[in-house]
Amino acid sequence: MKTMAAQSSSEGKGGFFFLANQLALDFLNTRPVQNGEALELLPDFEAILRWFEAARLLASSDAAAIRRRWGKSARARWTFDASRQLREKLRKEVLSWEAGAPVHGSTTDELNRLMAEHPARTRLKAVKDGLSKEQWFKMEEPEDLLGPLASSAATLFVELNRERVRKCAQCVLHFYDTSKKGTRRWCSMQMCGNRLKVAAYAARRRKE
Repeated sequence: MKTMAAQSSSEGKGGFFFLANQLALDFLNTRPVQNGEALELLPDFEAILRWFEAARLLASSDAAAIRRRWGKSARARWTFDASRQLREKLRKEVLSWEAGAPVHGSTTDELNRLMAEHPARTRLKAVKDGLSKEQWFKMEEPEDLLGPLASSAATLFVELNRERVRKCAQCVLHFYDTSKKGTRRWCSMQMCGNRLKVAAYAARRRKE
């Protein structure tokens, strides 16, 4: 099962957005706003599994096995609730952190607890020039889905340049700016970038 290294740059996949260049931020982006209303892309446990598949964190065979074994069980519902609660806690934390505040101790404690209960493992992977290391997560129970989310959030807060983590100037989606100049302002050119350019052009024409 792939983890943080497997982050898609596609605009949308499986009905979800993958444009943040960082897994934890992509997870935050599962609750966008459309026509002024919040749009929940994770309405149930099945949607959680589909997001993990779309993010290439969960193979389709593993997702099918989880569905067969756990289905609509109480543990699946608990994992669904815990995942969304973690998402909203991280959303508040990321907004505060982007503004320059330190990560709250309660968030650190929760991430440490989740990583201890659902630890990442390391394995070797053959690549073109030899070998590389990658993290992976052994799926044995629904709650293990929380492990990759916690690990990616820890990576976000520790390894990424806070000044390049920001919310789109036009919408609510977050992203990690990997551009050379670090001046990216919108979630994507196809979605908000074009709208901002059109608005700027219209404003210039009004002044003429």
